[in-house]
Amino acid sequence: MYQSSTEEITGSEASESGQTCARSGLKGTTASSFCPASLSSALSYQSSYVHTPSSSHAPCQPGMTSAAETQHDAATTMMGLVSSSDSCSVRYPGGTPKFRRTPGSSGPTGTTGSSVSTIAGASVIVAVVEGRGLARGEIGMASVDLKCPELVLSQFADTGTYAKVITRIHILMPVEILMPDTSSEKGKGTKLFKLITENFPGVTLTAIQRKYYNEKKGLEYIQQLCAPEFNTVLMEVQAKYYCLATAAALLKYLEFIQSSFYAAKSLKVIFKGSEQTAMIDSASAANLELVVNNRDHRSEYTLLGVLNHTKTPGGARRLRSNILEPLLDVDTINTRLDAIQELLQNEDLFFGLKNAIGQFLDIDRLLSVLVQIPKQETVQAAEAKITHVIQLKHTLDLVPQLRMVLKTCSTALLKAYSTTLEDNRFDVILEQIKTVVNYDTSYIKGSLNMRTQKCYAVRPNINEFLDIARRVYTEIVDDISGLVNKLGEKYGLPLRTSFSTTRGFFIQMKLDGVVLPEGNLPTEFIKVTKQKNSYGFTTADLMKMNGRCDEALREIFHMSYVVICQLLTTIHEHIHCLYKLSDTVSMLDMLLSLANACTISDYVRPEFTDTLAIKQGRHPILERMARQQPVSNNSYISEGSNFVIITGPNMSGKSTYLKQVALCQIMAQIGSFVPAEYASFRIADQIFTRIGVDDDFETNSSTFMLEMKEVFTLFATHFLELCQLESLYPNVENQHMEVQHTRSSDSGAEQVVHTYLLSRGCSEERHYGLRAAEMTSLPPSIIQEAKSVASKVSQQLLARHPTDPETQRQRAVYHLATRLLQTARNSRLDPESLRMYLKGLKKQHEAELQAAGPARPTDSGS
Repeated sequence: MYQSSTEEITGSEASESGQTCARSGLKGTTASSFCPASLSSALSYQSSYVHTPSSSHAPCQPGMTSAAETQHDAATTMMGLVSSSDSCSVRYPGGTPKFRRTPGSSGPTGTTGSSVSTIAGASVIVAVVEGRGLARGEIGMASVDLKCPELVLSQFADTGTYAKVITRIHILMPVEILMPDTSSEKGKGTKLFKLITENFPGVTLTAIQRKYYNEKKGLEYIQQLCAPEFNTVLMEVQAKYYCLATAAALLKYLEFIQSSFYAAKSLKVIFKGSEQTAMIDSASAANLELVVNNRDHRSEYTLLGVLNHTKTPGGARRLRSNILEPLLDVDTINTRLDAIQELLQNEDLFFGLKNAIGQFLDIDRLLSVLVQIPKQETVQAAEAKITHVIQLKHTLDLVPQLRMVLKTCSTALLKAYSTTLEDNRFDVILEQIKTVVNYDTSYIKGSLNMRTQKCYAVRPNINEFLDIARRVYTEIVDDISGLVNKLGEKYGLPLRTSFSTTRGFFIQMKLDGVVLPEGNLPTEFIKVTKQKNSYGFTTADLMKMNGRCDEALREIFHMSYVVICQLLTTIHEHIHCLYKLSDTVSMLDMLLSLANACTISDYVRPEFTDTLAIKQGRHPILERMARQQPVSNNSYISEGSNFVIITGPNMSGKSTYLKQVALCQIMAQIGSFVPAEYASFRIADQIFTRIGVDDDFETNSSTFMLEMKEVFTLFATHFLELCQLESLYPNVENQHMEVQHTRSSDSGAEQVVHTYLLSRGCSEERHYGLRAAEMTSLPPSIIQEAKSVASKVSQQLLARHPTDPETQRQRAVYHLATRLLQTARNSRLDPESLRMYLKGLKKQHEAELQAAGPARPTDSGS
């Protein structure tokens, strides 16, 4: 598909709503070329940019090479992978892994511990199955995040490359993947199994007996566990046999590995098809550095790092998910853009929401533990459940504040979330909690503070034995404080009582100005630890008191747990409103984050049309990294000019420009403003990159040819001979990255200065690879011979492709026709302005015909 040593960005269309991919920032655009209010400005720009003198450009940016956006030499790809070729595409609508086999027939078994701890912070388990025989290629998937009570089901058809499956799994970042044991039977795995093992070498693969992939059992599970608010999912999945089968295997496996099970009618179950979001395959996500920086995985120089100003874990997860799966529905995108615009225009709303959202905890994680029932009642389980009720009270206490902030909002999305918060179940649950939990109990950071909150969470006079246990605990804590004071007086040392979860109560002493008796600590002090400027230690008596204290706490937690469980039984029927609260808080957090990004950089609201038009677009990641404003470029692409060949020497900025357009496309489709002065996009249903020649990329030649007929393409290459395509096809256009030549005043040596500016025409730079070779230790005779050969080859190629006046005239007619079509579809000009615009088109068409030369007698006329 791609020639060697080329860089490409393509997009193929599949529906009339249109698409976008980027093309070049064209040099020579006046300040009036774009009008943010209307696409008609883009039309004016397209017809006038050719001969307009340059207005102003950002200064040369020699520091564009960076950890995130590196310009590569001929041996390195645009995407940061060593290869001979690279590409980046946008499609528009129209190691050996760990592997476990579960033995026996008694059910899914294996090691007693799941691989949940193998990836830090990850907690998703995914089950996958593929149809057999004639149903091969039909995929069922089910996933559960152990930190979030949400079962996500999917079923879709995939090609032989299984790109959708691999992409979905990459987005989910699972710690464990479940597949039928028949997928790897006798060591001869299916193609899907082999691809998963190759793409996810660090993820545990667990084989589940095929009989547990039972669609009837899966439907029963969903009927039993699905919360009433999400019952409509039953209608969506009742005929989706493969996703039901994976649900059965996954939920059965979760029963085995977890120390708890989900309560009835408690899970959020959703069906997620493949048509609601744009597809970005895993390789493209990596190459574009959407969520991970290729050089430093801890670096924030990614698109996620640029846009992430979220305050809650749920908001961060939602933003990441949207970046990896941008929206397709223009109406949904515009409602988000409306909300962000209101946040930017209303400071009280912006800062009020920011303050309210920042106090919320991880509601998904809280929900997950609230709907799970422990298999064994332990002290740890009791203490955890008390903590969760305190966190629930803290969360619900914040709802009235959030309601008040949203009272004044005016845009549809914010008003919808304001209405969501009016759900009286929030107040019902809070009032029920307050009948059992003290009014002033709250979630407080700090182990001792939180321990005290848990100890006194349940109100007095509810359980007499609980009140007695708390008095005992208070007396022991007072005795510990008294003991430490006596020891301080006894030895004349500044001792104080401290607490940690591992040591319990212990004694701490700062070393500042302290003179120890006989130069050492008294022998009574044991288990001594020394930090920078303090000692920590205990005594035998204090250890005994800690033991009594722990015993009293166990009694308190046990009796509090009994009361809390009764409370949870009472409020369980209302608790599912927290799913709505989680959705509200995470979305508001994401919108605030996107609005916040606009306040840091100069972003503009994008429009969605059938034309790509970007004025002074900037690379969002590079802009964050650069100490000065990076060079901006214009982009314009339409049906009449949908294949752009970009040339220029190494390090001239071709790769950065192509990635810049793809990143701006993704930003626009998640509902974000973009770094430009004006931006119009077409909705893309697929964004992908390809490096080198991949025989599996296209399934057959005819499909490939169909795709190529539909692309919108930006093609960056070092093969200047490809520029001859412009004389053969009217929709091909040449552009190049400009460079300047200077001579050193000292040595007189020639130097190349990269401007990073895109201009019309083919690059005049020839054989810049040889110029790079001159800087090496190659013998001069070899370089001279190479120059001679290159010169002869270039002359021969140019002689084969003389300029054809007839082709140029056809090109002019083609451009006129496409511009007229574009005007008819999109123009919002008044009659007089439209007349002036059409006159301009006529003049431009006549100029192109004149440049082509006189028509031959056989021409029928234009």
